[in-house]
Amino acid sequence: MIHILNGPNLNRLGGREPGVYGTLTLADIERMCRDHGQTLGHEITFRQSNSEGELVGWVHDANDSHGVVFNAGAYTHTSIALHDAVRAIAAPVIEVHLSNIHAREAFRHHSMLAAAAQGVICGFGANSYLLAMTALVGLQSG
Repeated sequence: MIHILNGPNLNRLGGREPGVYGTLTLADIERMCRDHGQTLGHEITFRQSNSEGELVGWVHDANDSHGVVFNAGAYTHTSIALHDAVRAIAAPVIEVHLSNIHAREAFRHHSMLAAAAQGVICGFGANSYLLAMTALVGLQSG
């Protein structure tokens, strides 16, 4: 099982700053991830929450999974709780972002999660999720 977790405001994709995030909705990205999961031979759990505490619980729930693809949204830059949750589980976590956070506002350049994650993929739009899923499967076989 691959867990795909999405943080605050990602439920607004498709209408929120399309020049930055594209026009796909989160439901479109979920369909892409489910299709890619089938190709990779893995089921997925796909969730979104605007609540930091709920995200912490979902990270904990993924402890025994194949791994986590995690777009923590703005919490990426502020949440020590999510950093600690990622460090607290055995499953690998890959941080993802639709946009290239390093080409945006300075406050987005630092990630609280990156040091705890297996890796970071950003700037490839919805394909960031698919690349992360492929990387998780590669970790198991590599």
